[in-house]
Amino acid sequence: MKTSNTLLIFALCATLCLDRIAGFNKAYDDHERQTYIVYMGELPLDRKSVTNAHHNILSEAIGDEMVARRSKIYSYKRSFNAFAARLKPHEAKLLSEKEGVISVFPNKVLKLMTTRSWDFIGMPQNVKRNIGVESDMIVALLDTGIWPESPSFNDSGMGPPPRKWKGTCATGRNFTGCNNKLIGAQYFDLGGSVGPDASPVDTEGHGTHTASTAGGVAVEGASLYGIAKGTARGAVPSARIASYKVCWGNGCQDIDLLAAFDAAIADGVDVISVSIGGAGRSFSKDTMAIGAFHGLKKGILTVCSGGNGGPYPGTIQNVAPWIMTVAATTIDRKLVTSVKLGSGENITGISINTYVPKKILYPLTSGEEARNSSFPYGEASECEQGTLDRVKVKGKIVYCQGSGGDSVVPQLGAAGIIMSDEDLDDIAYALTRPGTYVSGEDGTRISKYINSTRSAQAVISKTKSTKMAAPTVASFSSRGPQNLCGNILKVRSIPHCKMPPCLFADSEIIQPDISAPGVNILAAYTKLTTLTGEEGDARLVKYNILSGTSMACPHVSGAAAYVKSFRPNWSPAAIKSAIMTTSKRLKITPIGAELASGSGQLNPKAAVNPGLIYDINLVSYISFLCKEGYQDKDIALLTGSRKYSCSSVPQAKGADGLNYPSIHLQVKEDDSDIAGVFYRTVTNVGTGSSTYKAKVTSPDGLSIKVTPNVLTFTRPNQKRSFKVTLEGKLPAIESWFLSGSLLWTDSKHKVRSPILVSSEIFDYD
Repeated sequence: MKTSNTLLIFALCATLCLDRIAGFNKAYDDHERQTYIVYMGELPLDRKSVTNAHHNILSEAIGDEMVARRSKIYSYKRSFNAFAARLKPHEAKLLSEKEGVISVFPNKVLKLMTTRSWDFIGMPQNVKRNIGVESDMIVALLDTGIWPESPSFNDSGMGPPPRKWKGTCATGRNFTGCNNKLIGAQYFDLGGSVGPDASPVDTEGHGTHTASTAGGVAVEGASLYGIAKGTARGAVPSARIASYKVCWGNGCQDIDLLAAFDAAIADGVDVISVSIGGAGRSFSKDTMAIGAFHGLKKGILTVCSGGNGGPYPGTIQNVAPWIMTVAATTIDRKLVTSVKLGSGENITGISINTYVPKKILYPLTSGEEARNSSFPYGEASECEQGTLDRVKVKGKIVYCQGSGGDSVVPQLGAAGIIMSDEDLDDIAYALTRPGTYVSGEDGTRISKYINSTRSAQAVISKTKSTKMAAPTVASFSSRGPQNLCGNILKVRSIPHCKMPPCLFADSEIIQPDISAPGVNILAAYTKLTTLTGEEGDARLVKYNILSGTSMACPHVSGAAAYVKSFRPNWSPAAIKSAIMTTSKRLKITPIGAELASGSGQLNPKAAVNPGLIYDINLVSYISFLCKEGYQDKDIALLTGSRKYSCSSVPQAKGADGLNYPSIHLQVKEDDSDIAGVFYRTVTNVGTGSSTYKAKVTSPDGLSIKVTPNVLTFTRPNQKRSFKVTLEGKLPAIESWFLSGSLLWTDSKHKVRSPILVSSEIFDYD
């Protein structure tokens, strides 16, 4: 009896102690929590079940039903599907991985998000604007045409086109016409390949996407089936857009491209944006270089994509120094499409998957298991054409080694596809059916799971957005140096070049010039094609997510128009200089990164007030061409005039002979000695007097001397010249690059120029 009383007292004490500890833990637990919003997209048809669904998914993440009830703050269920709750960071992470959850983010005072790219590069929606001048800016897009009915081209509140506009609005099939936002639309099919159906309308989506990125108005709630939801907008939403269709189903012909340049320049545009590339040619035979040079003479800056031939060196395109050449970088938004296996294992993949699964799990097989025994050719494990048995595939998710099965598996009635890619990166692609790309390592895990059971199952979740470290140069983005095939006289063959006859130009210019967001960019799209454009895809969308230097180019075009709205009298070279010298260095900058990223990441706000600019006049470009080995006849072809000749222009000084905002010295292939002199002149575009001091960053083995190293200005528009001397030796290792920089700084401005020394020979293997 005595013992049982003692035990009872002990039990009561223990209960009281545990209650007190629980109370303490609850207080501590609540202190650790912060408010998050869990966004789940559109409302289901049965809205009554929303609250219970919120509670259930929250309980699963927290692991305690009572704590979950206490943690939940509110259910949003009238217009969209979401809830607010107090969560620990690891609970928020668990929720973000749950099926049906699009995003989980902390409760902060938020501003409307863009397609994310403009906010990411420091240009929020409320950025300072010179609206009166911006509304007179005209951005020309030479592309696949435009879809005028997109909300991004709404002209509500806009006045008539500026008086300088001399363009027209053509008619054509499926084209509804222009307005005060889209003030011009023309098409060029000089070869007559399209016939009577020719129209300025965009049937591809590419031109609409680039136009809205450069100058689209703000559209709230834009998304791709709820993916990447935010406010889609361009850099200059008050500016006007002129579309020139030069690309058709058979590509973009030189004759059409040049005709579009001709029209745009005469029409009075301010910036020309061209997301088109081609093989390198002599400038005198390059329609892009020729058209851009004519624009230059009229004060028009041409901005071009650098190409999608990366990560190989020598793949950069559109390299004329009067063109602004753009590389593509990532933003801090990653599009994740996860796979959940029947074993409970979760695998993170990359794709754009708009489909919400209708089942908890689907049967899972592999290409190897679904082999078509009557077809002895091809690799079934890679899901090659003809290798799979339709009966074994239908209704199942199929795992394929490699990335080529997306064109085969959906046609066989599969429920989805998982592909493995050894070089998986952060670029997401849309598929016609539920699908995702996983790493080679994760692909091996999936294969092992399939082989371990007779009833393998899996489900592919709808894509959601997550944060990632950025910016980095996109893997596909073309790299310098200029690798020109069949160019001018001063060339040499490159060993190991995989595209013979390949020749290496002597040009001492770093290209690309600048980097800008070009990965997973949400922008307007056409209704005349489907999301993927593939057979069997019926999804028509107002906004689509695309990647490429094509997407990076209009970011810079729009930024150039933004700068020009504050500096309408600046030359194209001045605008280009301002954008380059105020750019931000990328977080990840490997040796020789300048040939991938140029001067750095686009920073439009800073470019309006750069402090100093490197200006270049027309005669200086001619002098540069003469130094590069161009003959008078070549220059006449390029400029359209015979009044310029190498005998009548001043001889270019220095290693490159051009007042460029960056410096590049190429060392002879048989010489490790570094010796180069560069002459530069800067113009003060600040207000009042100022003194700039040179700050040099130099790697081991390279001496950078600036003379003078202090520049004093007493008035605006005053010019000062200096000399940069490079000396040293290339390192005796298999690294062909030495990277440094020159920074001119006063108390307000930082004017940075990258300096690169490279060998003429690169190992292409």
